[in-house]
Amino acid sequence: MKIIKILPAVLFFFFFSCRKYPEMTLEEIEAYRALSSDSIISKTVNKPFRGEKWTCGSPGGVWHSTVSSDPKSFNYLIAERDGETAGILQMTNDYLVDYDAVKKEWIPRLASFEILIDEHKGTLDVIYTLRDDIYWSFFNNIQPRVKVTSDDVVFWYNEIMGDEECGSSSYNSRFMEMPDGSIKEITIEKINERKFAFHFPRIVAEPLLSTNMDFGPEFLYRPAKEKGGAKGVKEIFTVAEDPKKIPSVGRYFLTEYVSGQRIVYQRNPDYWEKDENGNSTVYPEKYICQIASDNNTRYLLFKQGKIEDFSPSPEMLEDIVNGASNLQKEGYTVFSSGGSMSASFWTFNQNPKNKGNPYYEWFTKKEFRQAMSCLLNRERIINQTYRGLGEAKYTFFPQSNKFYNEEIILQYRYSQEKARSLLLQAGFVQDSSGIFFDWNGNPVEFDLTIASSNPVVSDISQIITDECKKAGIKINVRQTDFQKLVELLTSTYDWQSAIIGLSGGSVFPTQGSNVWLSGGNLHVWNPLQKTPATDWEARVDYLYGEASCITDSKKAKPYWDEYQRIILEQCPVVYLVRGRGFYALNNRWDLSNVYFDNINGAEISKVFLKN
Repeated sequence: MKIIKILPAVLFFFFFSCRKYPEMTLEEIEAYRALSSDSIISKTVNKPFRGEKWTCGSPGGVWHSTVSSDPKSFNYLIAERDGETAGILQMTNDYLVDYDAVKKEWIPRLASFEILIDEHKGTLDVIYTLRDDIYWSFFNNIQPRVKVTSDDVVFWYNEIMGDEECGSSSYNSRFMEMPDGSIKEITIEKINERKFAFHFPRIVAEPLLSTNMDFGPEFLYRPAKEKGGAKGVKEIFTVAEDPKKIPSVGRYFLTEYVSGQRIVYQRNPDYWEKDENGNSTVYPEKYICQIASDNNTRYLLFKQGKIEDFSPSPEMLEDIVNGASNLQKEGYTVFSSGGSMSASFWTFNQNPKNKGNPYYEWFTKKEFRQAMSCLLNRERIINQTYRGLGEAKYTFFPQSNKFYNEEIILQYRYSQEKARSLLLQAGFVQDSSGIFFDWNGNPVEFDLTIASSNPVVSDISQIITDECKKAGIKINVRQTDFQKLVELLTSTYDWQSAIIGLSGGSVFPTQGSNVWLSGGNLHVWNPLQKTPATDWEARVDYLYGEASCITDSKKAKPYWDEYQRIILEQCPVVYLVRGRGFYALNNRWDLSNVYFDNINGAEISKVFLKN
């Protein structure tokens, strides 16, 4: 089940290989897409999670998988800014609560909860009570286990998330704008060893979303902070640390890490979640992740039976669905889902640090950004990189969001003529050869930075380059490694345009507060604004703040409708394509507890061996 937590968003990238296909008319594309999609989908299993009862399994076996890169740290704070590292460490941690997207309700995990609203004062409290059977445990009991208490959560919220020098992605989520424009903080209070409360200065619609969090052990992080401050916190649990020293409150212990080769986990016998027979729901005894950055390498490992599961790229689909009976003796099953909830996007640097550069003046004009959206040939991208198995993303919220409105859609779709009109409207001029120049005589030419490890985005960037060339605009594609790109976007701000993605999709409209609010650290085009740089960003901040405090959905809807319309009109990001999802699993595993859909992804948390 997909965990909804307080951390708003992290950067991520798609890792697909792709094959070129010839350009087609729109009619030919539609016919090709339908034929190709039907043929492939008919050979897959559609099994979304609908709240089915879990089957009890038996412990045993080794799960073999891959991760695409080495962890950057074993430190929970550092992991916030790196999706791969966060995923690696999440095996050792857990959240306070979870959201059941089927029942549309919150369910306890590490803690139960109670929400208290004081209508007279206009305030709200969330009181959490931790389970009595959760521990920070150590592999092979190399240290005595330590009970998880309120001190862990209170310390993490106040001293890690709440210390600006620590640089937590969730720092800004602690603050709320009041009706009078003042800013107040969401505070936390320890009630007893197992109970603590979050105090909201005003009533909000989703207080559990605002407070759900994972956290580290206070008895290890506090001494590090007392000795070295924020710097001391960041320096503990580096990748040079023996992973066996890292305690776990999650499903597994991290027991071995060999750089560039593998990460090994062992089942945590103290994990709290049990099945109906009283056994842990963590059935595999061991979990081994081989480090393999290349998708072709992962595919080869899967076909050889050396890993249990695989997410194929579009060009691999035909081969993988036709070869489902060729993996050792058991074969494998290929699952399919609808279009992803999220999509990567093209964005443009509007950070005033870059004032004086011609591109800064271009990018800060909404007509220019709208024109770039009109030059994005999404149908060609779907055809050439996704084999027709995708959909253009023209809406802001996904359909799973209760404030999704099918009538609020992007107006700036592929049209060379409309793009030309918008550029002329913005003051650009076009010479007799079709080349566009700005009002100072500068030719319109800029960089598009992408991750070098991302073949599908490489192909998409070539399509963008080609379409812009037809329009009289030159784009230079710059490839860089993932970490360097993250540094450019979040630290140096020395980039022009980029294709990136953000994790997950917005089940709730208030997810991604660090992206869409002007003060957010991932407000990519111009982050960490002290005050909104534009009137439209100020309006978005206001709508977000007001709507998030309205508990009546009908009353909140006009705010969220306007919020979506502004972002789709201003085009600070230009969404690309929602690719369909595919997932292959070795048939030596029982499929009873295996589900796959576009909200939860691959649900394999309770998988067990057939025999």
